[in-house]
Amino acid sequence: MSTGDPGWDLRVVTATVTADLRQAVLRPGGMLLPSGEDDPQVHHLGAYDASGCLVSCGNVRPDRAPFASEGQHWRVRGMATAPDVRSLGAGTAVLAGLLEHARAAGGGLLWCNARTAAQSLYERAGLQTWGDAWVDPDLGPHVVMWRQL
Repeated sequence: MSTGDPGWDLRVVTATVTADLRQAVLRPGGMLLPSGEDDPQVHHLGAYDASGCLVSCGNVRPDRAPFASEGQHWRVRGMATAPDVRSLGAGTAVLAGLLEHARAAGGGLLWCNARTAAQSLYERAGLQTWGDAWVDPDLGPHVVMWRQL
C-alpha cells in the first residue's frame, strides 16, 4: 500500500500485534480496551521502520458518529506512535492508509475522538473539530474530529 512516504512499511495487522504499542502510548499503567480483534469489519494498520519494528498503528471501523445519523460512518481508533518517531510521518502514513481503506469501502463520514495533543495530525489529513474539547479523567483532553471521504 502506498501512502506517499517511502520510509515506512505499512502493513495490515491484527489488534494483537498492536497491543503492546497501544498499551505503552495510549494507556500506560491502565487497562487496554479491546480493539475489534474478532470483528472482520475492523481494519488495522501498522507502520514498521527499516529494522522491522512496529512504530505506529491505528484502526478504522464502521461506527455511527454521535452528531450525525445519515449515511455510512467510519471511526478511527487506537492511533498510537512510538515517542521516538513522532513527527517523522509514521502516524501520517497510518492515518492516510486508514482513510484510503474507508474511502475504498464506500466512504462517507469519518470521525474520531482525538487527543488534543494529536489534533494537528488529524487536521493535516483534512479533519475538523466538532463541538468543544473535553477531558477524559483517565486519558486527558480530547476533541471530536471529522471529515467527509
